[in-house]
Amino acid sequence: MASHLEIELEKLKNVIVKINNLAENQVFEAVGILLSEPLSDKKQVKKTENKIDKLEVKIEDICQSIFALQQPVASDLRFIMSAMQISNEIERIGDLAMSMIKLNKNINSKYELVTKFNIEEIGREVEKIVIKTNVCFQNLDAEAIGEIYILNNSIKQKATAAVQNIIDDIKTNSKSIVSGMNLIMVLRNIERMGEHCTNIAESVYFMINAKVIKHEKHTDKNAEEE
Repeated sequence: MASHLEIELEKLKNVIVKINNLAENQVFEAVGILLSEPLSDKKQVKKTENKIDKLEVKIEDICQSIFALQQPVASDLRFIMSAMQISNEIERIGDLAMSMIKLNKNINSKYELVTKFNIEEIGREVEKIVIKTNVCFQNLDAEAIGEIYILNNSIKQKATAAVQNIIDDIKTNSKSIVSGMNLIMVLRNIERMGEHCTNIAESVYFMINAKVIKHEKHTDKNAEEE
């Protein structure tokens, strides 16, 4: 029969999976709108944002309850500490997705801009990294951590190149200033999503190995081995 601590830890994991799924849906909505796909349900998007905020509070409450009433061992402590950090990262991903949805209203001729600056590829990659991060946590998949770092680097490189191309375009076409600047902010949000995903991957690494690793160092190490 499972102990009360085991039940609480399982509840904590399930709530994190739930908040992760909600944030994943928000990212897909944001990318879909960016690629000129219709928003599925505006009211539902807002409800999802509220659910994410409430679940983050619930995660904090569960963690505090475990600390106060249980005696978690080292591995459980790592999970609880990581859970609090992960929930914060997920909440930020959801916020960035909402910001993207709002910014899209100010991007005119969106299809032309998305095609011109290769934005679809970047959008699809942020969808991939969010999915992979969710799976990485659920399965404590160490191999997925390296894949998340690689995706994050790809997103950063492509977003940086797209931003520079948009700036160059603005310099020669004043009509594209408003749309271009809003698209740049969308790309910056996508970059930050990738960073939050790698932060979650680092927390998973800590849970598995009881060691702290930063993705910059991990990436440098991989480069040396190639």
